[in-house]
Amino acid sequence: MINKISRNEMRKKRHLRARQTLIGTAQRPRLSVYRANKNIYAQLIDDINGKTLAAASTLEKDSKKETLSNKAGAKVVGEMIAKRALENDIKKVVFDRSGYRYHGRIKVLAEAARTAGLQF
Repeated sequence: MINKISRNEMRKKRHLRARQTLIGTAQRPRLSVYRANKNIYAQLIDDINGKTLAAASTLEKDSKKETLSNKAGAKVVGEMIAKRALENDIKKVVFDRSGYRYHGRIKVLAEAARTAGLQF
């Protein structure tokens, strides 16, 4: 019998391969995105010190309840994380898509963060 590896396990392998080269610093942190079925999360991470500098998700009170798991929710999270980064004087980031394809919600979040002022 053939054992098929799940899509999430393959995503985790892709993420580990990408993490060998993606390193966030205090001046240029890593913008990590996690996509769940019902929510989307984004963090700015300083890998050198092991600290999360800012975070945003659709679970917060600032986001609208009807836009949780769709592209509109991803756009709200992208704008929130960019706003919080600019409050901390962070303009440049390294985008970590966590093994997901640059498509759909991940793409909308990245474009919303770019239009709000982040550079990557």
